[in-house]
Amino acid sequence: MSKHDLKEKISKQINGKGYYLNPDDTFTLDLIESLLINDKRYGYMFCPCRLATGNREEDLDLICPCDYRDQDVVEFGTCYCGLYVDNDVVKGEKEVIPIPERRVDSHSSQEIPTSLGELPYPVFRCKVCGYLAARENPPHKCPICGVSQDRFERFL
Repeated sequence: MSKHDLKEKISKQINGKGYYLNPDDTFTLDLIESLLINDKRYGYMFCPCRLATGNREEDLDLICPCDYRDQDVVEFGTCYCGLYVDNDVVKGEKEVIPIPERRVDSHSSQEIPTSLGELPYPVFRCKVCGYLAARENPPHKCPICGVSQDRFERFL
């Protein structure tokens, strides 16, 4: 796949979902090319602005779109690497600026809330978009953002 093909694919995936690709086309195509390089190198499109371990399970939170994209775009108007932006950036009302790293030790265990009592099915959450699915196993692909099953976590 060429970087132009991937750019078109990403554009279609985010169309109407409140995300936009960075309007600086040269910058955007360079980032997309780096995603393709990482895909060839690791077998997954790891964020080009961070260091991959080469272990997909350890790197899951930083596979594009990363788990931090939504918070970053809402708070700063851009994701960490600057590939995804909000409408204010597209309109030129806000600039893409460096933002702080949100990632903490991804290996620390999160406590699973139990306040809802016993549920008939486990609930899985997409770590990218927050989609919740109450079923035996997480969906093969997220119906909202399209990421793979391994991007889901047991939520309840």
